[in-house]
Amino acid sequence: MKSVPKLIRRFLAILLLSTTLLFFLNIIVLFTLNLKQTPGASPWTTALETGAALQRSAAGEGYVITETAASELARENAWGILIDNHTHQVVWHTDNLPPDIPLTYSLADIAALTRGYLNDYPTFPGESANGLVVLGYPKDRYWKHMYPNWDYHFIANLPTYILNTLLVNAFLIFLIYFIANMKLLRSVRPIAEGIQKLPTKEPVYIKEKGLLSELAAKINRTSEILESQNYQLKKKENARANWIAGVSHDIRTPLSMVMGYAGQLEEDCSLTEAVRQKAAVILKQSSRIRNLINDLNLASKLEYNMQPIRRTHENAVAIARQAAVDFMNLDIDGKHPIEWKTDPELTVCPVFVDKELILRAVSNLIQNCINHNGGGCTVYVSVGLNVPSEDCQSKEQGQGGRYFLRVEDDGTGMSADELQKLNQTPHYMMCDSNIKDQRHGLGLLIVRQIAAVHGGNLIMRQSLYGGLSVDILLPAS
Repeated sequence: MKSVPKLIRRFLAILLLSTTLLFFLNIIVLFTLNLKQTPGASPWTTALETGAALQRSAAGEGYVITETAASELARENAWGILIDNHTHQVVWHTDNLPPDIPLTYSLADIAALTRGYLNDYPTFPGESANGLVVLGYPKDRYWKHMYPNWDYHFIANLPTYILNTLLVNAFLIFLIYFIANMKLLRSVRPIAEGIQKLPTKEPVYIKEKGLLSELAAKINRTSEILESQNYQLKKKENARANWIAGVSHDIRTPLSMVMGYAGQLEEDCSLTEAVRQKAAVILKQSSRIRNLINDLNLASKLEYNMQPIRRTHENAVAIARQAAVDFMNLDIDGKHPIEWKTDPELTVCPVFVDKELILRAVSNLIQNCINHNGGGCTVYVSVGLNVPSEDCQSKEQGQGGRYFLRVEDDGTGMSADELQKLNQTPHYMMCDSNIKDQRHGLGLLIVRQIAAVHGGNLIMRQSLYGGLSVDILLPAS
């Protein structure tokens, strides 16, 4: 069952991707907010710059500040004072100094305002050549961390703590996600299994509960419809096979009588030659009807797996040679000679087959060559090892390879279009204007079916001799 693990991996990948993207998005948002929070210099830097910009007046009394520094303080709505190093008195202040700000400070007061607030105003000290500059901002402008001390070992191990925290957070997120989706996954698994079973024609039933109960109900209905259709199809197939078998059986008895009487009339010397020829035609056409019935019956049995397959270990070379010899003995007028083209060194091709069926298949191919070349042709029969180029070594050793039983001729053959049509036509019905010599084409169908039931297949192509070449491919045993 590969679909559910794949679905879980997909969910997990989406989770990890979304978590990673969310993490970086948070960092970007925090960075952006920090920039908006302090668009200019920090208050500590402003305090240092104010201390550097504060100078004694030209008259030697009091202090003055540059216009740039004064504008910066006004823009921030900040106030400033200068505490003398020796007297601890405020010797300079801005015009907007709040009235509740004292003008004298002790060392404790200076330590307190440096660390935190002065009368709830966040204060930031800066160095000056003449004292300590202190800037104060509106009460709601900054929040100060008054005890900024950290354990040294904590700072040293901070990367490890951060990594462990991230791992724990990722695990908790995954656990929450997995628990939240477990119910959905439990509903998906039986549905996926049911869908996979549908093509195998197995009955499918999924409990109609959970988040996907409606989909489960649809699959159950689909399985019932397919099962009903398969049942009806099997009934039709069995009825067709039984009808063919029954008709074949019913025709054999009157046909045997027709052939028997026709044979007697053909040999009756008291009849005229014309009457005897008519009897011979009746006998020949009756024989063709009998062969057609046998072919139709065999094709039906093979199609519906009603033909018992009696497999034994055989030699493909011996089977093909027997079929060739049988036709050699029947070729009295010499119009259809048989040539054996198998490599003399190849004497054994072991196959696990039903000998009678394979012999029938080779005989059908030879008979096709004769039927389609009434003016005469040479039929070439050969057996060999089918060796694809990508795996020559293993095939030459006969391990897992396939043998071919080839029948070809140098007759009229057929065009590429006709060959393609022959390959694509499932029933091989071939009709032409010759009413006297109609060809039903069941021979090739039977050959293909015989090859299929043995795990092989049929290959038809143009022969090197100019006619048609047909290969029966069989697995090596």
